[in-house]
Amino acid sequence: MHFPIKRTHFGNFTFDIVEDVYEPAEDTFLFAESLDVKEGIQVLDLGAGCGILGILAAQKAFSVLSVDINPYAVRCAKENAVHNFVRGKMVFIQADLLTALISEEKFDLILFNAPYLPSNENESESWIGKAWAGGANGRQVIDRFIPQTAAHLKPCGRVLLMQSTLTGVEETLHKFKECQLLASVKAECKLPFFETITLIEAKMT
Repeated sequence: MHFPIKRTHFGNFTFDIVEDVYEPAEDTFLFAESLDVKEGIQVLDLGAGCGILGILAAQKAFSVLSVDINPYAVRCAKENAVHNFVRGKMVFIQADLLTALISEEKFDLILFNAPYLPSNENESESWIGKAWAGGANGRQVIDRFIPQTAAHLKPCGRVLLMQSTLTGVEETLHKFKECQLLASVKAECKLPFFETITLIEAKMT
């Protein structure tokens, strides 16, 4: 049984983080600050972690499906949804990206704080590593994710994807374009050591 080891806050919301679950950091908070959710929409939150983005989205959304490959993250997010009074709007599943979805399942908004940092093979073996390790060029998960998105977006649907300039922002914009999605940089934050975390928005064209 995992017990909370840290607690973090965003606005009036409180989130407990347990062992083996990614702790919200600069990328999470940039994402949260830039999150715009319309009333009554259906949201997919991939890589849910402790649940912060899905829980914030659930304040206005009709429903939120939270997905994480990490079983401890799924349990942690579910408990945080209870503490923040949105459990009734949210469904939680353990799965790898969109593999658990049926082809007809579509969303108005897909959120993904992706594993985007360049890493070696061993670094993605732990549950925490799976949250940030993106393979040799940092694009291993991102390049799997992008081609899957259009099939699960409603006609005016959007994707919000967090990544780093270490991982090739222009390449991401180009890959979205190949999938008939118009993408642009929505927000960014410079970090030390020549890295900028970048929130990309892609829309159905």
